[in-house]
Amino acid sequence: MFSPAPMLRLSAVVLQRDERTVLRGLGELGAVQLVRTRPGPDTAPLAPPDHTAERARGEAVRARIADLRRRLELPLSGGPSPEMKVLTLAEIEKTLLALEQRTGVLLEKQETLQQQWGQVASLVEQMEAYRNVDIPFDQLGESTFLHFALGRLPPDNLEALRKKTGENVVLLPLPGGSGPQTLVAVTSRKGRYALNTALEQTGFQHESVSVPEGRTPARIAEEGSRKQAQLAEELKQTRSRLAELAKSAAPVLDEMEQAVDIEMRILAAQESFPHTTATVLMTGWVPAAELPAVEQRLRELTGGRCVIEFSSPADVPDAEIPVLLRHPRLLRPFEMLTTGYGVPGYRELEPTLFVAITFMLMFGMMFGDVGHGAVLVLGGLAAWRTGHTRKVRDLGVLILLAGASSMVFGLIYGSFFGLESFRKYALWHDPLEGDPTSLMRAAIGIGVFIISIGLVLNMVNRFRKRDFAGGFFDKFGVAGALFYWGVLALMLKYAALKQRGLVGMMLILVVALPLTVWVLKEPVACTLKNRRAQSGAPKQNLFEAVMESCVEAFEAVLGYMANTISFVRLAAYAMSHAAILMATFVMAAEVKKLAGGDLFSVLVIIAGNLVAILLEGIIASVQALRLEYYEFFSKFFSGDGQVFMPFRLGAAREGQED
Repeated sequence: MFSPAPMLRLSAVVLQRDERTVLRGLGELGAVQLVRTRPGPDTAPLAPPDHTAERARGEAVRARIADLRRRLELPLSGGPSPEMKVLTLAEIEKTLLALEQRTGVLLEKQETLQQQWGQVASLVEQMEAYRNVDIPFDQLGESTFLHFALGRLPPDNLEALRKKTGENVVLLPLPGGSGPQTLVAVTSRKGRYALNTALEQTGFQHESVSVPEGRTPARIAEEGSRKQAQLAEELKQTRSRLAELAKSAAPVLDEMEQAVDIEMRILAAQESFPHTTATVLMTGWVPAAELPAVEQRLRELTGGRCVIEFSSPADVPDAEIPVLLRHPRLLRPFEMLTTGYGVPGYRELEPTLFVAITFMLMFGMMFGDVGHGAVLVLGGLAAWRTGHTRKVRDLGVLILLAGASSMVFGLIYGSFFGLESFRKYALWHDPLEGDPTSLMRAAIGIGVFIISIGLVLNMVNRFRKRDFAGGFFDKFGVAGALFYWGVLALMLKYAALKQRGLVGMMLILVVALPLTVWVLKEPVACTLKNRRAQSGAPKQNLFEAVMESCVEAFEAVLGYMANTISFVRLAAYAMSHAAILMATFVMAAEVKKLAGGDLFSVLVIIAGNLVAILLEGIIASVQALRLEYYEFFSKFFSGDGQVFMPFRLGAAREGQED
């Protein structure tokens, strides 16, 4: 609970013919983080293979699958299937080509039908405008004496055209909808040039209509409507066939996409392992608890044709060891708060339990109300019970526990949706009643408690890493704890110490001694380093080291003071929460004096409580996190660990547990 899961280094030598089988098996198990190993005399002589070309081929196949999804209007894959189908890239390409060809034929036919339908629709619309011209169109241009002009004219220009053409032209406006006026203009063959000039000046748009011989507009429109219906039916059938193809292709594309992803991961993994002409050296990290399962799986996959070795990471630097955090269900949500700052190092104390305690303590103090806490409990319970992912369920548990803490402090404050009648049941008093300094003292006390935990954790971490100098002399080590706790003791027990004549000794012990250690730490380290430096090597400036130590000592003193005072915000936001509720009931009392005041008063109370829950809930969460990260984590937490990332193919075990 206080440390990451123990890790072991895995080294396995397998035959090259078993390599892909082993990788598939490890990917399904999802318990090994593979690491890259350099070739050499202590590993294997040949460098890992280069699969750049194969991976480029896989990316091209993946792009083709995505394009086919787009053309078939299919959504993205719903996720990995529990059963991973073994498909080679060649098999995928063959199946994909057949689907692309079938899709291309249907899409091409659909596009052709759409174009034909559009052309017929345009012709029908055109003929509808000339339906009243009961003359075959092909005969209009054959008259020896008359000239016909067909087209559309802006409706406002019709009168202007009449004036320009005079009595030598017959204008036949045809009925139609809104928009340009459909028009037939008739004149003598001799007057066609004058007519065309007038038409051009008034914005007339000529229409050339290509129609079968001897057909009137009405007949053409009727035939076109029938053709439209026929094309629409063919288009409907084609779209139905496309939909059927998409439905049948969807699971196939999912399988191919997953198979490509698996192939790409296997190729990337193979590029990490050096090899000989016949064997491959696989290396990685395994949680100690998974060791039996991994060893058994390797022997099953290879039929016993392997050499397996597990070793302790005693001599491996922290930065190279992955970190796996495993917590009970109630603590797991607070892991999100820890990793939001960073991942603990492998040999650091894991602070999630302390985060859970301190976060709930601080949130409850700032957001203390039985009713508001109950709302959070119900919301968290709903998220926990109905969440589809582990993260949502964990968030629900976090909200539920925060709400429970709020309810506890609500009982302490005697607050239930801000109702006055509930205050008589308070175990202490409302944040706005009584002496506000008592609440501030309680907040400072919580701050001292949290800072002290941070100091203890830092000392333990330092000593576990065998950094004894840092554990004793760091500003957050033994010297820092002596200074902080000693100054607090002086402030709280000054009168008693003065009466016994111990003030001077305490000042020397808890103030002068730590400050001296901090001031001398860097100069001493600088002097020792310069003495050990080889002749001719650059040496560190002693004056700079002294100045740096003085600045760090001054910063440490101010830091302790600022960090402690920062916890006063717990009391301030508790009072702010209570003040919002008080203001709500004051407004409700004023509204109640108006007509229909009872209803409006209830609405004001409901609205005020909603504002308090949303606004103060967010503020309390942010402030609690701020105090965790800046006042607590900064004392001991490096946050530079690397997360354990096991090699997985398809639906591995992560996220499957409740």
